[in-house]
Amino acid sequence: MGWKKTTEEKLAVAEMKAADKALHENSDREYRAGIREETPEYQRLNRAANEAAAKVPRIFGGTKRGR
Repeated sequence: MGWKKTTEEKLAVAEMKAADKALHENSDREYRAGIREETPEYQRLNRAANEAAAKVPRIFGGTKRGR
């Protein structure tokens, strides 16, 4: 049985991936700068990544239960 994404799910997955990418890029940048604690920017990006993941069903890598 194949799972096809709806247009809305495809958009949500793209938003989730973009939010994750921004979070990881910021984390890498802060780590290289010697920052080891959570900054307000990290917390903002982490919150955005979690909110984006909540819109994506688990089957597609998010945290939303069901479709």
